[in-house]
Amino acid sequence: MLHSTRGIVIHTTKYSETSIIARIFTEQFGMQSYLIKGIRRAQSRLKPALFQPLTILDLIVYHRQKSSLQNLKEANYLYPYQSIPFDISKSSIALFINELIYKTIREEESNPELFDFLLRTCISLDTMASPGNYYHLLFALRFTKYLGFMPQLNYSESNKIFNMQEGTFQEVFPDHTYFLDEAQSAIFFQLFDNHAEVSENIRISANHRDLLLERILTYYQLHVPGFTGMKSPQVLHTVLS
Repeated sequence: MLHSTRGIVIHTTKYSETSIIARIFTEQFGMQSYLIKGIRRAQSRLKPALFQPLTILDLIVYHRQKSSLQNLKEANYLYPYQSIPFDISKSSIALFINELIYKTIREEESNPELFDFLLRTCISLDTMASPGNYYHLLFALRFTKYLGFMPQLNYSESNKIFNMQEGTFQEVFPDHTYFLDEAQSAIFFQLFDNHAEVSENIRISANHRDLLLERILTYYQLHVPGFTGMKSPQVLHTVLS
């Protein structure tokens, strides 16, 4: 049966000399893999550029329950990016966002709230004048809400230490190494508590920013089964420093 859905391209792999498999997070079916036959032929109606990471598409797809590989009939740009491909800071942040999505989302079922969050994130990154140096941190933290391990935001004068295993702030250091010290915990909470896209009030050095990202990814490792290391933070370090 044919279905219409919006989708965000996450990853592609070569399937044959002429075909690819595209991993797409769809609004209607969650994360799905689509076999796209003949796309690498010169006369193909669909072009490989449509399936670059984070491309936002309108799709017509075939969907079979419990099938690990679906088929795609039509794909068109829903929102063509205007600045991300031409801005090295934005493209580096987009690379990080894409890799984090790829390593965390497994669900093959509809999740409209998560899809809407990712869609708004991508369009916001494209349309803002400057993402600043914290957009990737804001994304990584707010993404935890939709993945099911958002921290308890109980930071206070007494609760100044963030326990990453428990996902909560507390008064004393835990008896393990998975925690943020007082300075890191304060910034961690500020990023969560800030409702603007970029906080102008947070001032930390590039080294401290990189360290905080490293700790945030450790938090992911503690709460996402099978979560492994990422390559994009090194790109971010080079570009944003």
